[in-house]
Amino acid sequence: MNKHDEVYAVLKTVDDPELPSVSVYDLGMVHDVVLNEQEVNIKMVPTFAGCPALEFIEIKVKKAVEELSWVGSCHVQFTMEHQWSTDAITNKGKIELKKHGIAPPPENYHPGDKWMVNCPYCNSDYTSMENVFGPTACRSILYCSACKNPFEAMKPVVQPLNLNH
Repeated sequence: MNKHDEVYAVLKTVDDPELPSVSVYDLGMVHDVVLNEQEVNIKMVPTFAGCPALEFIEIKVKKAVEELSWVGSCHVQFTMEHQWSTDAITNKGKIELKKHGIAPPPENYHPGDKWMVNCPYCNSDYTSMENVFGPTACRSILYCSACKNPFEAMKPVVQPLNLNH
């Protein structure tokens, strides 16, 4: 395994502090990894501007990467140059979200479309939005009329269209 692969393998083990067992990699937060001898520079994209977990994520990523025997230092930078999108969540990330009772965002969502998600417990589409404001900025609270469970859902966030082309 080359050094880049080693770093990515470690990043797949660093869980988001608000979503245990969902790695920062599987949430699509890792934008770039640059190696320079024994130094690792990681650019990450926050899921939401002002996310209160960023400092914790930075500490956890730095600590995990610096445990690699060949790494002397790791630097983590959150960038707003690139916008995070729920399309960046990996399939593994979507599976792990469901295990926590959190519905992944809808696929191929376009702003203005009706936002429908299936229940993470029974997969029913007989759900309703209870509150667009969930426990974090990236989640909403829904209710499943089929299995009678409340649940959270990741809010869909898509890349803005570039109208300059």
